[in-house]
Amino acid sequence: MPKIDLSTVPVKTGSVYPAPYDAEMEGRSSLRIGDAGGMSQFGANLVTLNPGAKSSLRHWHQYEDELVMVTEGFLTLVEDSGSVVLTAGEFAAFPAGVKNGHHFVNHSETKAAFLVIGARERDEYVEYSDVDMKATAQNGNYVFTRKDGSEF
Repeated sequence: MPKIDLSTVPVKTGSVYPAPYDAEMEGRSSLRIGDAGGMSQFGANLVTLNPGAKSSLRHWHQYEDELVMVTEGFLTLVEDSGSVVLTAGEFAAFPAGVKNGHHFVNHSETKAAFLVIGARERDEYVEYSDVDMKATAQNGNYVFTRKDGSEF
């Protein structure tokens, strides 16, 4: 299995969310290591959060499982039932279809990071818990709309 040289993997910043939600992802960056390794059946991203940054809007996936491992620092997992702190080496799992909106927030004064692994479903439905937004994907192309299907 070929080694992935992280120094050659492009850093992705910014957000795929439409305005005004895209601005909420400031301080988040990721390395798409699954893409760098040529993976086609699952994605793997190493996500770094600066102090005060969050991983995403709180969301849940209809068809994709997600597995997260904190690799550096500590992060607060915020989900429907409350919040819990995870430290380096700890995991969280989000099974597909479970309506438990979640995201991670870096409340520390230093950067923190996590590895997220998930399926590469070509068709998907994602709902955002705290805002009037959903995402649907067909053939891997995401479209963001309000929950009633109307455009932004």
